[in-house]
Amino acid sequence: MGNFLKDTADDVRTVARGWRWGRRPQVPRSAEAYVPAQRSTVFPSDWSRRRPAVAAREVAQRGALEPLFRSQVRTHVEGLDILDRLEGPVIFAANHASHLDTPLVLLSLPDRWRRRTAVAAAADYFFDTWWRAVGSSLVFNTFPIDRRGGAMATTPGEVLADGWSLVIFPEGTRSRDGWTGTFRMGAAYLAHEHGVPVVPVAHRGTFAAMPRGQGWPSPGRRQLTIRFGEPLRPAEGESVRDFAPRIKDAIAQLLDEDTSTWWEAKRRAAAGRTPDPAGPQVAQWRRVWAQSESPEVERPETGPLRAWRR
Repeated sequence: MGNFLKDTADDVRTVARGWRWGRRPQVPRSAEAYVPAQRSTVFPSDWSRRRPAVAAREVAQRGALEPLFRSQVRTHVEGLDILDRLEGPVIFAANHASHLDTPLVLLSLPDRWRRRTAVAAAADYFFDTWWRAVGSSLVFNTFPIDRRGGAMATTPGEVLADGWSLVIFPEGTRSRDGWTGTFRMGAAYLAHEHGVPVVPVAHRGTFAAMPRGQGWPSPGRRQLTIRFGEPLRPAEGESVRDFAPRIKDAIAQLLDEDTSTWWEAKRRAAAGRTPDPAGPQVAQWRRVWAQSESPEVERPETGPLRAWRR
């Protein structure tokens, strides 16, 4: 009887080792035939840059978005005079800390620029469902950019070629603590390939007003500030890899200017002492706490840039 039970247990273990308990194939991965990864196609957005959509967006932005935005936050805008010396299209490259960044940039632009500006948005977030794709395209004129290898219906180069300016966030995603993250080279590449200038844009206060994970701006009409800097162009013979850091440095200088004065920021930039926009390497809670305070704008203007307060 003992031998019978032992033999039975051995048989059960042998069967168990060869049984397909899960859904993984029996054939080893190394022996499987190569199958290219499936590429998904997101919702098209070309329609959002046609005349009917442009007219509808003007009504949506002026009649609904702007009044709602102004009711929740206060804004202080500087540097718009540089746009008087430019002809589109351009690439607006900005730091990214909140979902408030896009309406802040768009609603700060003069009308003639805002009406011809599109926003690069993550395909896997804003274009994963039809209603989010349609809503963001109609109100913000977004078009998808690839973060996960999907096939795009529209590329940034095509949008630039049609005469539209672009808003691009080189970090690729919102900051988790309000400080800047790693800058990618997309904006530098597009400027290099299509011969358009990059206008650096720096803003503060959006993280304090509506940090990542928060669905609505904090009460109290928090203060936001935004600055547009001098346009940047690749120098003759300058590679994309060399041009990209100049964009980040320009945004860092604008952020420094916003926390001090134009003259002080210029002096630090000339001496190579512009504060790192990535922030101090301290505990995470201290980094978040430092960015949770709204910026102050009650100080004398020292730079040559005109200012708008709303």
